[in-house]
Amino acid sequence: MSVSHASIHPVEDPTTTDGGNNNAPRVRMKDIQGMPGTKGGLALRLSQFIFAATALSVMASTSDFPSVTAFTYLVVAASLQCLWSLCLAIVDIYALLVMRSLQNYRIVIAFAVGDGIASTLTFAAACASAGITVLINNDLDSCANNHCLQFETATAMAFISWFSALPSFLLNFWSLASR
Repeated sequence: MSVSHASIHPVEDPTTTDGGNNNAPRVRMKDIQGMPGTKGGLALRLSQFIFAATALSVMASTSDFPSVTAFTYLVVAASLQCLWSLCLAIVDIYALLVMRSLQNYRIVIAFAVGDGIASTLTFAAACASAGITVLINNDLDSCANNHCLQFETATAMAFISWFSALPSFLLNFWSLASR
């Protein structure tokens, strides 16, 4: 009986033409702009932070926001979004400076869960604040007695913050689902 045996042939490392300089940044196919550790991800985090901080500061500048629960909820949600986005922006800056990819499974899970919670809270607070703002403006016609322009501005900034947080969540969730 004649049986063939598999043979193993060693593969040599191809020589580089640039003299062995391996300091070039490595880019993987899965490093899509907007994911953690990329310039697009840093831009998303900074825009989330800026819009949430604007919503927080505009709403907190009014004297009567604590009288409405939805406005207080917006301040709390915007504060959480600010802290979360600022922390992850710092992580993104570090990853870009040391040229590291943030595609570790546990890190991506933490980012996806945190983005999901923060963006859901921000969206819910913006919706609740929008409902109260419409109630004050259209139904009660008492905008002259309240700070309607500040309430509307803070609500709009919260929606924009949520809108910029949504791609971060979707990209992290997609990265988890594609493993």
